[in-house]
Amino acid sequence: MVEGVKRRRSFPDAFKWEAIAAMRSGRSASQVAAELGLPDRLVRSWLRWAEGRSPGVSGAPAPTPRREQAAPARRVGPSPADQAAEIARLRKELERVRMERDILKRAALIFGQAADRR
Repeated sequence: MVEGVKRRRSFPDAFKWEAIAAMRSGRSASQVAAELGLPDRLVRSWLRWAEGRSPGVSGAPAPTPRREQAAPARRVGPSPADQAAEIARLRKELERVRMERDILKRAALIFGQAADRR
């Protein structure tokens, strides 16, 4: 890949709905964006995108369930938001490790040249 060119990331609708649910539960867009490692404006745009839509059905308004009808969602394993945060953390760590590796390679070359001169 050419240096300086960024690939546009895409996120599945389920991941967007998870972030939107977090915002609707009382957390700010800034908090949700920070947890996911995303820009605030992206998370806010997802909130605008979700208005008038329901999860799983595009274009149809979401029915509002009654409080007694709404059942808590049961999840097995980490949520998509948790997975995205972990992926972002691992990408940063990978970048740091690659930089350290490159520095050590250069140092080995420099010290190897110095040893050859003796």
